[in-house]
Amino acid sequence: MIRNYILLAAFIGITGTEGFSQTYKDQRAPVTARVKDLMARMTMEEKVGQMNMSSLEGSLKSKVGFGVVESPFIIAGDIAAQSAEAKKHAFENTRLGIPPIQIGEGLHGVLAAGSTIFPQTIGQGSTWNPQLIYEMGCVIAAEATAMGIDQALSPLFDLIRDPRYGRVEECFAEDPYLVGKLGYAFVTGLQGMPEQSKLGIGTNKIMATAKHFAGYSYSLGGVNLAPTPIGERELRTMFLAPFEEIVRKGNIYSLMPSYNEIDGIPAHSSTFLLDQVLRREWKFKGYVISDYGGLGQLYNFHQVAKGPHEAAVLGLQAGVDVEASRPDVYKDLAKMVHEGTINVKQIDSAVSRILTAKFKAGLFEKKLPDSAGIKTKLHTASSVALSRSIAEESIVLLKNQDHLLPLDAKKIKSIAVIGPNANKVQYGDYSYTRDNRSGTTVLQGIRQSVGSGIMVNYAQGCELSGHDRSGIAKAVAEAQKSDVAVVVLGTTSVVFQGIGWNGKAGKDEPTDPFTCGEGYDVTDIDPQGVQRELLQAIYKTGKPVILVLIQGRPWSIAWEKENIPAIIEGWYPGEKGGDALADVIFGKVNPSGRLNMSIPQSSGHIPVFYNYVNSSKGNNREPGTPDKPGRDYVYSSTAPLFPFGYGLTYTDFAYSDLMLSAKRFGKGGQLEVSCKIKNTGNMKGKEVVQLYLGGKVNSVSTPVKSLRDFNKVELAAGEEKTLKFRLTEEDIRIWNRQMKRVTEPGSFKVMIGKSADDIILTETVEYD
Repeated sequence: MIRNYILLAAFIGITGTEGFSQTYKDQRAPVTARVKDLMARMTMEEKVGQMNMSSLEGSLKSKVGFGVVESPFIIAGDIAAQSAEAKKHAFENTRLGIPPIQIGEGLHGVLAAGSTIFPQTIGQGSTWNPQLIYEMGCVIAAEATAMGIDQALSPLFDLIRDPRYGRVEECFAEDPYLVGKLGYAFVTGLQGMPEQSKLGIGTNKIMATAKHFAGYSYSLGGVNLAPTPIGERELRTMFLAPFEEIVRKGNIYSLMPSYNEIDGIPAHSSTFLLDQVLRREWKFKGYVISDYGGLGQLYNFHQVAKGPHEAAVLGLQAGVDVEASRPDVYKDLAKMVHEGTINVKQIDSAVSRILTAKFKAGLFEKKLPDSAGIKTKLHTASSVALSRSIAEESIVLLKNQDHLLPLDAKKIKSIAVIGPNANKVQYGDYSYTRDNRSGTTVLQGIRQSVGSGIMVNYAQGCELSGHDRSGIAKAVAEAQKSDVAVVVLGTTSVVFQGIGWNGKAGKDEPTDPFTCGEGYDVTDIDPQGVQRELLQAIYKTGKPVILVLIQGRPWSIAWEKENIPAIIEGWYPGEKGGDALADVIFGKVNPSGRLNMSIPQSSGHIPVFYNYVNSSKGNNREPGTPDKPGRDYVYSSTAPLFPFGYGLTYTDFAYSDLMLSAKRFGKGGQLEVSCKIKNTGNMKGKEVVQLYLGGKVNSVSTPVKSLRDFNKVELAAGEEKTLKFRLTEEDIRIWNRQMKRVTEPGSFKVMIGKSADDIILTETVEYD
């Protein structure tokens, strides 16, 4: 009898006091069954542990485990070693062996020394190329996996609305459609395609986090953390739309609420956002992780709670499952359950969602990272080449008077490279370094491009901020003895200093004051310090001037547009940015970037975006004519300095033959749209063909035009292609007066063009 009992126990998996079966450890069992089994075994303290976050090192002290651990900002190999130790501890030294989710930053590369550094998000958005962003997501996921990272705190689905706001650089675009498409590409690169990620996270893939939910980037005065002054209809139409895309279609695993409040309700306590919209309307199945300190802000910043316990009640009621980055508000949840302040069902719902993500991500079966062999998996030749390709397609040519660009290396003997960003790499925030040894500067890129055949004269000229003009005279002298001057200006953003470019102490990191990035908002968007004075001094030499901007936010460059013959917007172009910019300057690469945001004429014009409603459109009257009725300023129009979708190339494209499958369609129908595009120049190039809809009378005010599709197409000189687009009733749906999503009958315009302000082909369609 005893022998039979032992055999039975071995067969069904008895272990100690854990019962006769451990379904949660059975990889073949359904996820729902594994979650149910594990939940039944957990104490309240163990459940609460799953709702809190720790550092990797801190998790080694825990006997109940943590739901999430933070990947440190150190050298990649050391992260892998710490990861293996922390996860081994969770498996062997906690009662149930529940592994934590290791979470890391991956905005434009894993935030770890040794990883590939891609262009910052604002540059990614200017590529208008979802395929490149998908490929980048794949690389980030593979490099993160090698370090033990299970989830990326990216991408952002925020809209660009105010360039004074420091986190503009982290955003894809001002348009919800473009943000949705690029964000979807990034998420599927990280997680895998939805049909696969719904089953689980595959090899070399990680979970993604959609943030910041919602309206965070449209803060009062462009100040980080400030309230967002929008109503529900604008919130749903603009700011929620890209999130809905990734929740409904992209199977995003996690979502992060934003720091801001809307109409007095902070996002971390918003049952409207996190319960009604996210879970009830969109059927979100993932888990919600707070932004760092976001739950604490309910009592210490927004003051909607008297202390941590009240904040915990608000967070749980709204649906925040995990508190980041350290236990504060959620640390006493077990006590609050025992006291009756918190309902155990709320705890169980949150923990169930967290465990579901862990099982689907394969964390219970995942091998520990190998720190010894990690170098062969990071910063490969192909990943660096991809970073360069993204940089090339992110560069926007804003002006090219008299075809100054591309420069002909055979016709010049000397070139001056001048400016505070000429010989500095700039990657943007959420980077581990700004050390020149980690990448290529514009000066280095030009020197490598021209070789010994052209003299390159360099001078910094001035700093990125401050009022020191002592270097301008030398810069002028270098320009005077050169045939042409490339002046490289811009900003620098917060980085996580102390790592160093090779993982050692970052004592050689630049010490410039940060002028962009998270928490670095500005009162105006004019060039900072004496950078404009430097440019004007070079301009007065009479030499041809090419202005290159390396920055995380656009500047108001009305003087530059009027006077400088060639202007290049380079954003933060990643570790191969200097090479990419040099190739554009000398014509080895034909620029194909298009603006992902409208650039204002001045700070006083903010906000400026193309998808405005008709009542905010100006008449573009002549300055100084106040007697003429209109909605412009007295001395200026409301038009942007450069419009959304704008960008020049070294060739020309002709649009023709707009064709519609019908002039009328109705419910359940669709409309096929096609046009021809031809490269009429003498150089291969890429054109971004943009399709907008507008001109419709609805029961509520709607944008004068909205982007609904685009196609980035490469054509050889003389080549012509027919492009096809498809529209459905979903493309003209609105939120009506009853806040219902409907499609109202009426006519609207189908518009195809080079930018929001350069529409070339138009047809009218009737919807019944």
